[in-house]
Amino acid sequence: MEKNAIECAVVMAGGSGTRFWPMSRALKPKQFLPVTGGEALLVETCNRLNPIMGDERIVAVLGESHLSEARACLGERPIHLIGEPVGRNTAPCIALGAFYARWRGVRGPIAFLPADHHIGDRQSFLDALCVAGRKSLSGGIATLGVVPDRPETGYGYIRREGSGLKGSGEGVYRVAAFVEKPALADAKSYVASGEYYWNAGVFVATAETLLKEVERHLPALYKALSRLEGAFGREGFAERLGEVYGTIEGISFDYGVMEKPGVDAYVVPCRCDWSDVGSWASLYALRSTSHDAEGNLADADAVLIDCRGSFVQASGKKIVACLGLEDVLVVDTPDALLVTRLDRSQDIRRIVDALKAKGRDGFL
Repeated sequence: MEKNAIECAVVMAGGSGTRFWPMSRALKPKQFLPVTGGEALLVETCNRLNPIMGDERIVAVLGESHLSEARACLGERPIHLIGEPVGRNTAPCIALGAFYARWRGVRGPIAFLPADHHIGDRQSFLDALCVAGRKSLSGGIATLGVVPDRPETGYGYIRREGSGLKGSGEGVYRVAAFVEKPALADAKSYVASGEYYWNAGVFVATAETLLKEVERHLPALYKALSRLEGAFGREGFAERLGEVYGTIEGISFDYGVMEKPGVDAYVVPCRCDWSDVGSWASLYALRSTSHDAEGNLADADAVLIDCRGSFVQASGKKIVACLGLEDVLVVDTPDALLVTRLDRSQDIRRIVDALKAKGRDGFL
């Protein structure tokens, strides 16, 4: 691990965290909450980077409405904050971060990573990130591929080419394909082949390389964001950013750039105890060591009788009593109560959509 292998990090801290409703809300989404039991996920992500860079080399791109929440989480730390006036998915977020880093004089490798993931093995993660950084110096965009330990249908996959790059000596492979979330039978074959990795959404490239690919594959986005180059650090930047974001369309970086023909893409395998913490079910699985003998997890003042495989999350003074439940999720907050099957937690956003349609914005 080298301190200079990654010159800068752009942390993607947008998103509404709707699958963690009712704990995650529009004004305080998942990335600003201590979801895994420690500090807020954004803080944990920035802390994770500190062995290879100081806070002054970290840029967080987040929703403009969350700037005060981010400042409250991060305190006086000199982390750069850029507030997007509206969410436009990961391609605009990453490109904006690259433009800003280039304006700051960053010429070396930049890591682009989500703010709301869990990584249990920080050392292995940073080692892989530095390998990706060294590769990016010779061109191309490197991505981290998490070595799967089970067939998982909730993640996208990266398929590598058969053999590692000659002379790299570090297990770097060309990307053969990005694969959408598979059916279970396909996921099993992917794991058995040893040629597929989970797509963690972590990318490493120089600003020059990344922005060239954005210009080639998303020219309208590149042209729009180019209008900001003379506005960074000046009065009126927020207004200019609002004007620019009003003209661009939302698109993911994977779909808009990485999956396009001709992109020089590489994957660095990584074993780092990773989870995207994408739903209550994934948090339940992540915290398996805290389950009781019947597979229950209770983050609450709770009494569970004849319950199995259930997850109770509650705050406040109420006691939560459950009797005869199996594979059930209960989340109790001061103004909302959620009860569902744990395996339906990916669908919680439908509840948020229904509340929005009914005009119940106070519960969003």
